[in-house]
Amino acid sequence: QVQLVESGGGLVQAGGSLPLSCAASGSILSMIHMGWYRQAPGKQRELVARVTIGGSTTYADSVKGRFTISRDNAKNTVSLQMNSLKPEDTAVYYCNARKFSFAGTASDYWGQGTQVTVSS
Repeated sequence: QVQLVESGGGLVQAGGSLPLSCAASGSILSMIHMGWYRQAPGKQRELVARVTIGGSTTYADSVKGRFTISRDNAKNTVSLQMNSLKPEDTAVYYCNARKFSFAGTASDYWGQGTQVTVSS
């Protein structure tokens, strides 16, 4: 079991920046994917960004060029640097860790979420 704890959320003006960090209670070397999801009120949770154990990244189209995800396997952390924030980025942001069994079954671990609010 891996426990994830997010930090760094808060209130920021549009155009500003905010870093998010997620610390895992154990090693993340078994976690093929580490990522950030977000959920706005009345909307489904959506992928924001993901980084694989090999360093490959995936971003939602809405955040490409503005957000940067990184992982530090030695420190068991994953971070999300958010720049040029927009009001539509307002949501609860969740850290996610995903590992796969030999059969390919995925197991997801989630943090408790951190609120990001962008004022216009």
